[in-house]
Amino acid sequence: MPLTDPAAIKDLLENARTIALVGASDRPDRPSYGVMRFLQNHGYRVIPVNPQITGEHVHGEYVWRELSQIGEPIDIVDIFRRPQAAGEAVDEAIAVGAKAVWMQLGVVNEEAAARAEAAGLKVVMDRCPAIDIPRFGVASITP
Repeated sequence: MPLTDPAAIKDLLENARTIALVGASDRPDRPSYGVMRFLQNHGYRVIPVNPQITGEHVHGEYVWRELSQIGEPIDIVDIFRRPQAAGEAVDEAIAVGAKAVWMQLGVVNEEAAARAEAAGLKVVMDRCPAIDIPRFGVASITP
């Protein structure tokens, strides 16, 4: 069952430090671009993942092709992909040992959510951390 309780979502956000953002964009008009900057401004380390712009930099961070290349612990995998494509990102999150997957607004994939939960990951679906952080009063993260 995806997390819906505000306290549980707040706890997840307050205990995360590193977020991999799958579907990151280098285009300022894309939601993922703004959300990545918002998360960075709140103290998170945000690692962009997008095979179409691998090797480039977004907001000062190197863009990786896939989660398995990152090589460091990931607390949350934030997924900016169509619902049908979210399952692949969830499977990668499971494989790299991420603690949680966060499917963005409009991204609902029940089968992928069930796989993540069965593997022990927390799941948030059809929400945006840039909305939930101020809504739930999550303090900025200090390194």
